Amino acid sequence: MRAAARGLDRRRLLTLGGAAAALAFATNLPVAGAAQAAGFDARRLREDPFTLGVASGDPHPTSVLLWTRLAPRPFEPDSGLPAQRITVEWELARDERFSRVVRRGRETAHPEFHHSVHVQVDGLDADRVYYYRFRAGQFTSPAGRTRTTPRQGARTRELALAAVSCQAYHDGYFTAYRHLADEDVDVVLHLGDYLYEYAVNGAGGARNYTDRVLPAVFNRETTTLEDYRLRYGLYKSDPDLIAAHAAHPFVVTWDDHETENNYAGDQPENDVDPEEFLLRRASAYRAYWENQPLRLPQRPTGPDMRLYRRLHWGDLAQFDILDTRQYRSDQAYGDGWKTPGPESEDPARTMTGAAQERWLLDGWRTSRARWNVVPQQVTFSERRNATGSAYQLSMDSWDGYPASRERLLAGAEQAGVDHLMVLTGDVHVGYGFDIKRDFADQGSRTVGTELVATSIASGKDGADRPANWETYHAANPHLKFYNGRRGYLTVRLGEESARADFRTVSAVTVPGAPLTTAGSFVTERRSPGLKPA
Repeated sequence: MRAAARGLDRRRLLTLGGAAAALAFATNLPVAGAAQAAGFDARRLREDPFTLGVASGDPHPTSVLLWTRLAPRPFEPDSGLPAQRITVEWELARDERFSRVVRRGRETAHPEFHHSVHVQVDGLDADRVYYYRFRAGQFTSPAGRTRTTPRQGARTRELALAAVSCQAYHDGYFTAYRHLADEDVDVVLHLGDYLYEYAVNGAGGARNYTDRVLPAVFNRETTTLEDYRLRYGLYKSDPDLIAAHAAHPFVVTWDDHETENNYAGDQPENDVDPEEFLLRRASAYRAYWENQPLRLPQRPTGPDMRLYRRLHWGDLAQFDILDTRQYRSDQAYGDGWKTPGPESEDPARTMTGAAQERWLLDGWRTSRARWNVVPQQVTFSERRNATGSAYQLSMDSWDGYPASRERLLAGAEQAGVDHLMVLTGDVHVGYGFDIKRDFADQGSRTVGTELVATSIASGKDGADRPANWETYHAANPHLKFYNGRRGYLTVRLGEESARADFRTVSAVTVPGAPLTTAGSFVTERRSPGLKPA
């Protein structure tokens, strides 16, 4: 396959038709799903196919997106199912007991999409909670809870959200998700690194299982479509993650590890042919869509997937969900922490790509929301690693793309956005930043707030005060909070103020750790800046 991939024309790979051809070449599967595949009678199922639970996502005022994937044996390449179509029934109700069903229907689980099911239910009431479930043969899935959003522009007084990121299975238990399942939030924003490409040994890495041995198929890096599909089977079989998905609708975006560490556009981390990497990216993107509650416009074609999109929550919030991986320039100076210079400060460098940047700025110009919220991946605010003039910056974060960041800050200023909130993942710590109009001038205006959600498990147990805690605070006066434990972030948006709570667990290398609040802050809509709650 690798030899043949090198013979493919790279420019053709980057076109829509070429991307489709690349995926078909890489997987030997039809791109759109083969309606000709034979049907399998679900009544013949002898094992529970709902081992990965259920999920919902991207809520709209009058529709919801429901997801499940049939997988009686999720640790096997075919998930224990034949390569045949299976009909799945679904129900949506107003109550947990399903005594008031408002919609029901049937959907086909295609083998070409690994028997995943994406159901868009339309014609619903706005701003309402619903319950849903699936059936296949004699088996009924666990019930999930979801909701629609208020109508765009409708008066909305409050929104409760959670932000999560970075869930390395091999670094520990997803205990934070069990606590999140019990939180009273309206929506969960996943900011990337839903899975990791790294090998997971038979003991589950830092989980150190003594009651099971994971199959050897996980003890290798993911590179093929089969690898990525199996890895989602491992991650999504986690009971704490299943509970969180069932409890709340998710809005997801990726970072790097869903494909490969620190890739940039079509540039891989390691020295492999770009054509070969695009085949890997096509496999990763396809498996991502198959396993996430995403709508049809997000379905990939080869190595291309339109993940950036916009959601509204009444007149209270506009969410501009970004993709800072697929379109970015390659990291300056070979990546890592480097001294900034002409290469990183080149005005032509982009984090988002030109089309996504225009889309974001246009959206701000037309926004009437009280809060403009930007869920994205990597640290937006400047983050120096030392005091004085000898500091370095992360070339993988927005610090490595300062011209791109300046264009966004200037665009927000021109659009009159005085209530910007950036939500970030990636770095396995919780940060709270004041976004300065000019980070080189700490006396410049604070134009927004950046809230960084720590990891669910990545980085293992962590510490309340990492070794560089004092240095970072001294080098970055706009840094108002820093904690290195695992957990998640909750934000309650009100009409004029917002409250952020950094929720952490004491450990992830053992299950069942208790939850605590490591820090709480408020920010005013018309006077940005974090203040202790």
